Amino acid sequence: MADTHNEHDHDHEHMNIPKYIGIFMILVVGTILTYITASWDLDVIFPGANTLLALLIAFTKMTFVMLFFMHVYWSKRMIWLAAVASFFWLAIMFAYTMQDYMTRGSGVFGG
Repeated sequence: MADTHNEHDHDHEHMNIPKYIGIFMILVVGTILTYITASWDLDVIFPGANTLLALLIAFTKMTFVMLFFMHVYWSKRMIWLAAVASFFWLAIMFAYTMQDYMTRGSGVFGG
């Protein structure tokens, strides 16, 4: 009966409490950076620079959550393939959204 769960046995020693706290602190710092940079006016660099910076910070935080809290870092290649494919799909969705957004006129809400 003990051998029935062999395929589900995993090495659970890859993360310990200090590592979890370290990743959590990275996420807290990322959240604080997002808050601080939201108060900066980066439109002097180029329009949408604030949004780009916020997305970069969010992408970094998402990567840490996915790799360590969701244990993708220690997973098999098929899980890695699914994770990488989701990033490509997200990039495609952002590209189509930005293509639509950038080709619109100023309209009612444009400035």
